[in-house]
Formats: sequence, structure tokens, C-alpha cells
Amino acid sequence: MEKLKGINMQSLVITGTSSGLGLSLCRELLKEDYKIIAIARRKSKEFEDLEKEYSDKLFYKEFDFNNVVNIKHMVKEIKKEHGNVYGLINNAAVGHDGILGTMHEKQISELIRVNIEAPILLSKYISRQMLLNQEGRIINIGSIIATTGFNGLSVYAATKAAMGGFTKSLARELGKAKITVNTIAPGYMQTAMTSSLKGEKLESIKRRSPLGHLAKVEDISSMAKFLLSSESKNITGTTFTVDAGSTA
Repeated sequence: MEKLKGINMQSLVITGTSSGLGLSLCRELLKEDYKIIAIARRKSKEFEDLEKEYSDKLFYKEFDFNNVVNIKHMVKEIKKEHGNVYGLINNAAVGHDGILGTMHEKQISELIRVNIEAPILLSKYISRQMLLNQEGRIINIGSIIATTGFNGLSVYAATKAAMGGFTKSLARELGKAKITVNTIAPGYMQTAMTSSLKGEKLESIKRRSPLGHLAKVEDISSMAKFLLSSESKNITGTTFTVDAGSTA
């Protein structure tokens, strides 16, 4: 019965929450008056610790976004268990790197399926609930790679660029219902997806920033917090770059 304490809080769905940015989003937004449904393929030790700390506000949902055909059913389960959703953060993504000419077609398909098809379908079914409430927030996590490019990340860049276009058009579709849709485009951060960046490669990326360092996951979480708030009610269809100025 303990978890019923958070039943009247606004509900957020956040995907890809086991580590990195997704975990940070959960950690920072749990400090606010939100109940979070966290979706991931598995629980990390860090997530389990957070779950114990916020047992009345954090709810785990196991799901693999390779399984796009069951997204509709999953959203029905979330509505049944937690009611209508106020905010959605599409964070889950895969980041296979490799030269296009030698990349396996299975990896290309997975990038498109997980990074584009899955968040579009999740937005489709969750936005239906938002339309009933005539309010809501959708945040898509993009990447500066969508506009700058990077050797070995052509397919990943294509998926993130697609989400930018999705954001703009969906914002127009949902705006009359007071639902905002925005993209946050992080720069390089020290997460599992960028763990291979070390030595001179990492230092060269840091030197691109006028501030002399990488953005932190907490910086993106702070932007998400703002975009979920009432203060951002007139901001929609926009991409916010958080990269310590590296693309300035």
C-alpha cells in the first residue's frame, strides 16, 4: 500500500532509465512533485537504490523497445496502473557506431526501430491520454550529432535528425490541446554510450567547448525539468542544445 501515496501526483513516463541520462532524469525529477514510470530493459544497481529511496514515487516497467508491436499494450497497462500520463521523455536509444559500408543490416534496422519507430509509437499512444486531459509535455532526447555529423555515426545521426522533424510537426498537431513537444539535443556527455571516448579523442572534444569541459547529465535533467514545468507552456516545436557551447 506504500506506493499509493503518489497516486495524485502528475505522472511522467521516462524511457531508458537504467543508467546515464535516463537515470539522472529520474533522480532529478523525483525531487519534484512527480510520479515516475521508468521503462528499461533491466534494472541497474543504481536504479534499485533510487527505487528504495523513492518507493512511493518511482515505478519500474520492464520493456525492450525492439518489441515495437507491444508498445500499445504496455501503454494500456501503464494507464490501468497509474492513470493518465502528464509527461513523456523519449530517452531510450541505441548507439551502434560503425562505417555505413560495413555496418550489418540488423544493426541499421535496430537503430531505426528503437530510435525512431519506438518513440513515435509511444508518443502516439500516450498523447491520446494527454488529449483527453487537454494538457501534457513530450520531450524527445536528440543529439548534436543530428546537425553536426560525426564519422562512424551516420545512421545514429539520421535517427536523431528524424526525431527533430517529428518534434516540430507533432508540436503543431498537439498544440491546440495545450500539449508541448520539444527536443533536447545533448552534446557529448560522460555516459555509457560515450564510454569509449578516452585519451586524446576525449580531450579534443573538450577543447571544442568554450567552457573547456563536457556537458553533464544533470544539465540535461535541468532543461527537462524546465520544459515539464508551467513556465515553459509557450515553448513548443523547438530544439534546445545543451553541449557546453561546443557547437557555438
